[in-house]
Amino acid sequence: MKSVVKLSLASAALTAAFFSNIACAAAPAVDSPTLKRWQEGGTVVIGVRESATPMSYALGANEKFVGYHTELCEKVVQTIAPKAQLKYMVLTPQNTMPLIQNGTADFNCASMTNSLKRQDQVAFGLTTYVSEVRMAVAKDQPITSFKQLDGKKAVALTGTTAVQILRRFAAEHDIKIQTVMAKDQYEAFLLLESGRVDAFVLDDNMLAGVIAQSKHPEGFKIVGEVIGAEPIAIQFSKDDPAIKQAVDDVIRQMMANGELEKLYNKYYTQPIPPKHMNLNLPMGDTLKKMIANPNDVPVEQFDTVR
Repeated sequence: MKSVVKLSLASAALTAAFFSNIACAAAPAVDSPTLKRWQEGGTVVIGVRESATPMSYALGANEKFVGYHTELCEKVVQTIAPKAQLKYMVLTPQNTMPLIQNGTADFNCASMTNSLKRQDQVAFGLTTYVSEVRMAVAKDQPITSFKQLDGKKAVALTGTTAVQILRRFAAEHDIKIQTVMAKDQYEAFLLLESGRVDAFVLDDNMLAGVIAQSKHPEGFKIVGEVIGAEPIAIQFSKDDPAIKQAVDDVIRQMMANGELEKLYNKYYTQPIPPKHMNLNLPMGDTLKKMIANPNDVPVEQFDTVR
């Protein structure tokens, strides 16, 4: 019987499946007690989420965990420590940092922005996802640029950085956008769906998710230049530089051989379980640049590399 660690430490070890048709790099020979323990068959605790689709989420009663970053973490561990036993621990936004810092969880494989403040507490791998602020509009609308929102209405979510970014864009380009605030993405999408606003501004992955779950996903599209971007990466302890080197080496190899792009497409451009939802979100130009020139630059300096 399979079990999963949530807030307690009791859990049954799960063996992660090897990726098919993937050439694995040899486990690194490094002077690191932690890596040595993993390579000798020790347990690696992978922090996951229950409902952060498509990054990291649970499937069914058996709580099998899947997702873009979940599979990425599994691949990293299987490469640097093939004999390691994998154990999954459900994390929350509130307890992720403390549990990585104190060693309760070895990796966080959900979505977290790489920032200077967080780099003081944990290590980040190379950027493997970029959250881009764009807009959703009705498919029959000719809007393709934020500049075309001059004199129009756009909805955004209260308390999100997208609101600040939209207002800054409007000020910089001397255009007037009437901003309507919504409490969540579903309320915001209802305003767009009913024609009460012309555009819905938010991170592209969240826009893709709410469109995919709508009654008529074919009636909407994500458009506009990228007016804001945040680098996303997996996290682990910053106390062992050898782990950072080993993790980045695997990710860099996956970027070079096309494996990371294939994994991205699996979760962002194809139907995913359990309901076969398709986000229809092709890889953006910014992430393509990160793959061509891998880095772990934090959000505060991200404009210099994108």
